[in-house]
Amino acid sequence: MVLETNITEMLGIKHPIVGAPMGPFYTTELTVAVSEAGGLGVLSHTNLFGKSSTEEMKKNMEYVIEHTDKPFGFNIRTARMQMDAIKLCREIPKFIMSKPKLREQVRYAITSAGSARMLLRSKNYQKLKEVSDIRNFHVAPAFWLARKCVEAGVDGLVVTGFEGGGHQSYEKTSTLVLIQQVKQAFPDIPIIACGGFATGVGLAGALAMGAGAIAMGTRFIASKDSEFHENYKQIVAPAKAPDTTVVTGFIAPIRLWKNTYTSHHDTVKNKNEKLVKESEMLIQDLLIDQKNYEMVYEGYIENSAVPLGQSCGIINSIDNVKDIIENIVKDAEIYLKNSNNFIK
Repeated sequence: MVLETNITEMLGIKHPIVGAPMGPFYTTELTVAVSEAGGLGVLSHTNLFGKSSTEEMKKNMEYVIEHTDKPFGFNIRTARMQMDAIKLCREIPKFIMSKPKLREQVRYAITSAGSARMLLRSKNYQKLKEVSDIRNFHVAPAFWLARKCVEAGVDGLVVTGFEGGGHQSYEKTSTLVLIQQVKQAFPDIPIIACGGFATGVGLAGALAMGAGAIAMGTRFIASKDSEFHENYKQIVAPAKAPDTTVVTGFIAPIRLWKNTYTSHHDTVKNKNEKLVKESEMLIQDLLIDQKNYEMVYEGYIENSAVPLGQSCGIINSIDNVKDIIENIVKDAEIYLKNSNNFIK
């Protein structure tokens, strides 16, 4: 049995499993592993250690096409605070157009944490769409944002609930409810479900609700193929859902592993409070915030920002990406077959 969906067909992949964008961390090795295993690997918007995000993205793309001939994608965070976003939206499509292998393999551009129009308005991206099969999805952690994304003309949505690791919305809506809201309002928009997925039953449930795939972050952090530090990986399997919390992040509320860092950070209640806080930040504050993420990438986990989703509570081991994907798909097939028994 093969799980064929609108997403697998659109993106040219075997399995309806996509890597979640996990910037600012590197996910280059992970992208190769996920794509080679039949899913869709996704390069993160990476700007660690003061490096140029544009040059790092180009370098990472070149690495991927040297190590796999399968489709993959990339992420650009288009937030107000993301000063390099406009340049990435201009330069990366131009770079993809310059290389035939990239034009063939880059099928997915996922924008997040800000404007759904920024990439779509890029003249270089518009030219790229004319000569390739690339599709633009935008992350929607709230229903009002899903509506704005559809109005902007995106090809699909990554519908992510409050369970997920990393940046979230102020509305705190669960994946279960948010998918239903989006399906009611926009029944034809392609959906990738994200936030709380790490098992076959989760994939089966998402497909049954009308999503065409799931995206996973925390599950892939705890893999032998990812380049995350071993100290970070070792957090995941023992952790339970209550071991995560939400505090104010660089862009929005962010779900992190509970540690000394989170114990000293509060959470703003709404966007207006966040704007006030941003206006009070100095360049030095931004650099310190960046360093908190660099520390976890280097293995310092107690006093740093450690993104972790509530799905940690259903992850019990660190495995190869190939095994993770194959086991999830196999289990999902069983659950979907069994569900047919309810139809008489």
